[in-house]
Amino acid sequence: MKLQGIIFSLIFFIGTSGFSQNALDDLLKKYNSGDVAYTSVEQLRMDQLNDEVIILDARESNEYKTSHLKDSKFIGYDNLNLTVLDSISRDKQIVVYCSVGIRSEKIARKIQDLGFENVKNLYGGIFEWKNTGYPLYDNKGTETEKVHTFSKHWSKYLKNGEKIY
Repeated sequence: MKLQGIIFSLIFFIGTSGFSQNALDDLLKKYNSGDVAYTSVEQLRMDQLNDEVIILDARESNEYKTSHLKDSKFIGYDNLNLTVLDSISRDKQIVVYCSVGIRSEKIARKIQDLGFENVKNLYGGIFEWKNTGYPLYDNKGTETEKVHTFSKHWSKYLKNGEKIY
């Protein structure tokens, strides 16, 4: 009987994990053009730990203040602050992220248009980062579980962490 429960749980976990990934794939295919290459949260984490990347947050100020990736720079979305790029070499690796990867593609494309050669979009954004278990930090530099999910509609893509609207 216990074996059946374990098997059922395993099938359920695999099924829901695949569904979540497919839902995110479908969402990004619907809204993104694919003009900007993606990078995975795992690859970004390795690059971050090796200090090989500039990370830009393309969300709104209140989202960034709630939580962000360590050492990320706020560039914004509606009030885009391109002066953040002034001290960055055109060939430096840059990864742009937002909640799930839609707004960040638009900002990454603008950065590419300015002549930056190595710009990527974080697949699944900060939600996928947190879903994978990587740390987030608040405006004071303290690790936090809070993630601004923009709205209840978008919050369904965040599986780990405390949802803030």
